[in-house]
Amino acid sequence: MAHLGAVKALQEQGIGFDRIAGTSAGAFVGALLGNGYSPDEILKMVEAMPFLRYVRPAFTRMGLLRLDRLEQLIRPFFPDDRFEALKIPLHVVATDLNAGELVVFEEGELVRPVLASCCLPGIFEPYRINRRQYVDGGVLNNMPVEVIENKVDFVVGVHCNPFGLQKPISSIKGVLERSLILAVQSKTKERFSKCNLLIEPPELSRFDVFDLRRAREIFRVGYQHVHSLEKTVASLMALPNPQG
Repeated sequence: MAHLGAVKALQEQGIGFDRIAGTSAGAFVGALLGNGYSPDEILKMVEAMPFLRYVRPAFTRMGLLRLDRLEQLIRPFFPDDRFEALKIPLHVVATDLNAGELVVFEEGELVRPVLASCCLPGIFEPYRINRRQYVDGGVLNNMPVEVIENKVDFVVGVHCNPFGLQKPISSIKGVLERSLILAVQSKTKERFSKCNLLIEPPELSRFDVFDLRRAREIFRVGYQHVHSLEKTVASLMALPNPQG
């Protein structure tokens, strides 16, 4: 939701996007934006989605929940389930557990790679595609700048897991979420310098990964933060050669 608010504010400042790379929630949002939906449309869609009805318990030792039924919920938004059908080229990052490496999906079927990229380890059972097991791309790269940095002139990075004080952890889910964030934060910080514009709303530290009921509030945090950077954004975009 914070990604969406940030994108809406950037669009209002006259900034569009020629290419999108995303991990986890960024992959999901990137797919919807790439398919032509506006941030406001996506916000309404997500608020109306009965996620919990489609996420079922995993009767295995590999995760608490399973994502496979979410395909039914998401497919209607992508009538043509192919990367090639998107209006904006998209690169989705996921972690291949079997090979122990990062995989970039950018052609062929779309919905399942997006779900694989959203598969938080420990929370969700690994997602299977062609007999391979995938989990959240953030395990190895939570800010996939490298995927597009040589294909665009200006990189905008939106980071939605700010490093700072978090509210007290009081559940197994909270331990898993926080552990994943800590595991990826050092590598993510290294990639910040590759962004011409980095957006990281500090207020997001007040929210949990699964705060779906506060979607509109989180959307507003991303939106207002980017508008507070309006002068910075304008000065950066005025540079004749941002990469130079």
